[in-house]
Amino acid sequence: MNGLLYLIRHGSTDNNEANPPRLQGRRTDPGLSKAGLEQAARTARWLVEQGVDAVYSSPLLRARQTAEQIAILRGLIVQLVDDLIEIDVGCWEGLAWEEIEQRDPEAYRLFMTDASVHPYLGGENLGTVLSRTIPAMARLMAANLGRRVAVVAHNVVNRAYLARLLDIPLRNYRSIPQDNCGVNVICFTQGTAKLVTINAVWHLDRSY
Repeated sequence: MNGLLYLIRHGSTDNNEANPPRLQGRRTDPGLSKAGLEQAARTARWLVEQGVDAVYSSPLLRARQTAEQIAILRGLIVQLVDDLIEIDVGCWEGLAWEEIEQRDPEAYRLFMTDASVHPYLGGENLGTVLSRTIPAMARLMAANLGRRVAVVAHNVVNRAYLARLLDIPLRNYRSIPQDNCGVNVICFTQGTAKLVTINAVWHLDRSY
């Protein structure tokens, strides 16, 4: 009895759209930008056609706002999953990478060498994120065998989990694209999960 899980990165925020983008972890809680709300609406319209049976979300506002648009169109309630919250980026919250490199060069070097063990300064590393994400996703799948579910989470959370499904070293997580409102499709059965699609974004085309 197969199920399908649509793992989605939330819509864009002002921090995502800044030039250069600014880090946002769990210590700030911005909502979606105007563009992000439009991305969420387009994603919701596409997912309605897939017959989603349940909607789950990280507790952060940007994820909840994305998930709510999906849930409303299906007459569902968003169910929050605390373990899907974005990584804690510590004292680098709100900074651009160029600023971080200049301010904390050694911590930046270590992080860029292997973020699976070296944390954001004052925050988490990817290994910690993965240790909570894997069991959270396993619980969701076990509770939804034979169903189709949408799960809205975050850039780093998604990349860490997808690296595990792809069986690639966690330190190489940046090689996995995760656009705002990109959709990853995962087919699951009891005890197994198989990645089918990474970062589908065609539904965000304005011609859709």
